[in-house]
Amino acid sequence: MSSSTPAAVNGNSNKKFQDDRFPCSPSRVLHIRKIPNEVTEAEVISLGLPFGKVTNLLMLKAKSQAFLEMASEEAAVTMLNYYTPITPHLRSQPVYIQYSNHMELKTDNLPNQARAQAALLAMNSMQPGSLSSEGSVLSGQSPVLRIIVENLFYPVTLEILYQIFSKFGTVLKIITFTKNNQFQALLQYADPINAYHAKMALDGQNIYNACCTLRIEFSKLTNLNVKYNNDKSRDFTRLDLPSGDGQPSLDPTLAAAFGMPGIISSPYAGAAGFAPTIGFPQAAGLSVSAIPGALAPLVTTSAITGRMAIAGMAGNPGSSVLLVSNLNPDAITPHGLFILFGVYGDVHRVKILFNKKENALVQMADATQAQLAMSHLNGQRLHGRVLRIALSRHQTVQLPREGHEDQGLTKDYSNSPLHRFKKPGSKNFLNIFPPSATLHLSNIPPSITENDLKSLFENTGSTVKAFKFFQKDRKMALIQLGSVEEAILALIHLHNTELGENHHLRVSFSKSTI
Repeated sequence: MSSSTPAAVNGNSNKKFQDDRFPCSPSRVLHIRKIPNEVTEAEVISLGLPFGKVTNLLMLKAKSQAFLEMASEEAAVTMLNYYTPITPHLRSQPVYIQYSNHMELKTDNLPNQARAQAALLAMNSMQPGSLSSEGSVLSGQSPVLRIIVENLFYPVTLEILYQIFSKFGTVLKIITFTKNNQFQALLQYADPINAYHAKMALDGQNIYNACCTLRIEFSKLTNLNVKYNNDKSRDFTRLDLPSGDGQPSLDPTLAAAFGMPGIISSPYAGAAGFAPTIGFPQAAGLSVSAIPGALAPLVTTSAITGRMAIAGMAGNPGSSVLLVSNLNPDAITPHGLFILFGVYGDVHRVKILFNKKENALVQMADATQAQLAMSHLNGQRLHGRVLRIALSRHQTVQLPREGHEDQGLTKDYSNSPLHRFKKPGSKNFLNIFPPSATLHLSNIPPSITENDLKSLFENTGSTVKAFKFFQKDRKMALIQLGSVEEAILALIHLHNTELGENHHLRVSFSKSTI
């Protein structure tokens, strides 16, 4: 394919494609590789839309490749500079973008271009420049997004969502809630085009390294009714709303950031697709690109621990130590708390209080893990009682002084081999879910049968409702018990059980059901 006859790209010359992989200079034509077979033209075009108009597209699905032509070389340069440090994803698969050797695409005489041209027409019609002056009406599309955060390893707050999503336009309202054991939010933009750009850019992205994955769809709602301004819901156009239910109200020092009169004259201020000049202080450690409608790395992780430390949290006194109350003193043990809280972080120390055995202190590896454990376990039932969990004023759990016996109520697990998260980048970071009646089992030896595992769980007092081995990997299985409380107890009792052949059973909560 020469620069004058780019239609030849539809040929089978491997040498031509190899030439494309090492371009000498920028071009407004971008070469995209490793695209999944099921990806649509619209999804490929969406990669370029935040950076400017897309003028042509050539899909080569048989080669898992595509060529995207931008309206200007400047737009292509901006797009490639953005995606160089951040690998874009389509259908949750990474794709790779580089300059093409070709300065333009001429696809007039190529077959099967009707779909690409139709997609280009439809997608570009949603660009801000083509919207009517009365506001964008995208075929009745709602300005409200429904957001689900999966793999919730670190806490995600309303403030963090605001900072991420406000880069795509003016955010009017946010409501956060938990449904089906998942953290969710409804977020309303001033303009549907902003909602569209945010969804296309953010769906499938991780807020933090390898966790807190955003799943985004358009809501059927067109307007959110926010009654209170607190840490669960906010209407940024109504600073006069009460906090309600004793929740903390909006910090007055942040009022200007949310658009006090004189800062932003209207909640609709600013061009569509561009972030308003407001935002939270950088307390959450977020860093977002100034490119309109584009996502940049949101946090940095420690090269030593592989974890992200939220500024302002780690320094709080006692922020990594949890006070657990309403325990059953006749059944609770330090080991049981170690195993349960260890699902959400590495437990360093546990202390059941000598004179108040309904209470215990649990020291996690860091503040984010403490927050995570608290958010998932507070309110769960254990040994017939509802757990109450709060941050402790203590900064560490003190070990008994030498020669002082505490009846085994204090244990140090700092060097335990059972820590799930001691390895940076461990797959365990991706498999953290709320307590559920379905457990994920792994490290099962070949000699163990379904009946063996059912009997193992029934012997702990569990009622086995369903069981299923993984088809592709018989080392793993799902088992559904009678209740969430049964699953919690079974996990405590059976995690790390010796199954023979030097295999120790690994038990965690599953997001799936059988």
